[in-house]
Amino acid sequence: MKLVRNLLLVSILFLGFTKAQAQKIAHINTQELVAAMPETKQMEEELKKVAQAYDNDYKAQQTSLQAKLQKYDKEAATQTDTENAKRAAEVQELQKKLQLYAQTAQQELQKKQFDLYKPIEEKAQKAIQDVAAEKGFQYVLDSSPGKGLLVYTGEDLMAAVKAKMGIK
Repeated sequence: MKLVRNLLLVSILFLGFTKAQAQKIAHINTQELVAAMPETKQMEEELKKVAQAYDNDYKAQQTSLQAKLQKYDKEAATQTDTENAKRAAEVQELQKKLQLYAQTAQQELQKKQFDLYKPIEEKAQKAIQDVAAEKGFQYVLDSSPGKGLLVYTGEDLMAAVKAKMGIK
């Protein structure tokens, strides 16, 4: 009985190993692919413009706050304590608004990046799926650094996917 069980186990392992070897496996560095896409360069330029606009607005608000603070410091000796306290509260409120603006700008910039990146990623994924189907690959592994892939000896689909997308 042990012999039959062992033979069955060996045959199952052998069939599983044979089937695994028959499967076609390829790899592609998706980070490199996305970086090579012209849409990514356009996204980066657009994000740079938006970030610059936020930065310019932030600096303008900060300059205005600094000017007001200097004015209030110069006039502090000629003002009443009540007026100085009122001005100090105003400056604190403006500082809070400036910090809130910086946080909001950062969040909006991240959202914009996500919204612009998503269709690029989807386009790359679609092209990878199309090329894998055309070439008959059952598995395509991501060989991007940090993706956990230790060894890859299958075909690299980068050239075929770039050609399909018209990227040089």
